[in-house]
Amino acid sequence: MTKRILIMGLPGSGKTTLALALKERLGAAHYNADQVRKDFNDWDFSPEGRLRQARRMRDLCDSSDTEYAIADFVAPLPEMREIFGATLTIWMDTIDSGRFEDTNKMFVKPTDWDFRITEFESEYWAQFIVEYLN
Repeated sequence: MTKRILIMGLPGSGKTTLALALKERLGAAHYNADQVRKDFNDWDFSPEGRLRQARRMRDLCDSSDTEYAIADFVAPLPEMREIFGATLTIWMDTIDSGRFEDTNKMFVKPTDWDFRITEFESEYWAQFIVEYLN
């Protein structure tokens, strides 16, 4: 069974940069929320749309034939994180606000994570996380 890695945080926090570094080191599948929304032509950012996106990201990860599947998306709501059901959660806590005011307002800081990253050092953190997983 594929292990789901959630990289979450505000837009511009470095989620995709870390995801790509991890993908390379782990040989993992990678799903970026913006690309997934584009692929499904689903730009609904209502609470219902956001929950649908969390289910979609989970299902895409589960369809992967790799040991690890990485989803990088904002996941501003605790319900989204619960729906996704990560094996490992990485919170990119590198910025105080992102470029979308509505997302900033609705973002609920997580109370549960495996890694809380507070600096832009994706290569360092990718290697650290890989060593943790192995």
